[in-house]
Amino acid sequence: MIISISGAAGSGKSTIAKMLAEKFGWPRYYIGGLRRQKAKEKGMTLAEYNKMGETDPSTDFEVDEYQKELGEKEDNFIIEGRTSWYFIPNSFKIYFDVDEKEGARRIFQDMKNSQKRNEGKGLKSVEDVLRSARERKRSDIKRYKKYYNIDVYDKKNYDYVLDTTDLTPEEVFDIIYPLCDEFRGKSNGRTAANG
Repeated sequence: MIISISGAAGSGKSTIAKMLAEKFGWPRYYIGGLRRQKAKEKGMTLAEYNKMGETDPSTDFEVDEYQKELGEKEDNFIIEGRTSWYFIPNSFKIYFDVDEKEGARRIFQDMKNSQKRNEGKGLKSVEDVLRSARERKRSDIKRYKKYYNIDVYDKKNYDYVLDTTDLTPEEVFDIIYPLCDEFRGKSNGRTAANG
């Protein structure tokens, strides 16, 4: 079974993907992390890299081809990426939503605790992060419509949608894990109750 996770900025995708990977004992692939690394290698922030991607499809095609191959060659993993549901259609597709201000607050808090996000330049407040997240969403919508004619934010593309605004990571996990375990049972041709 493959679980693909997408969602709004700051909705807790990475946190829950890590928790699920640990619980199942499966590898986790983080497409956003790959994009951040590619941006860093070019001396760019993620925001700048996304902007470049609006006219240079290679910024998306490289990681999208990678995840497509993963879906064809491997099984039993968690993948986190905006287009993962599209390139791995047989996955259990989860979308996490969050109020945009709460998402920006979470990202800002994470940025204060870690320098790994490479989000954008001049992000000194929650308001700055909110503006950056809105620009990132705008860029995502433009790129994925242009290159694949899809809307990664359309919740109809997913098997399960959860608003995490008022939930702790533990509460989200307690909702999501049983659903994933049930899907795993069905995808293995047995019921989850039969273990």
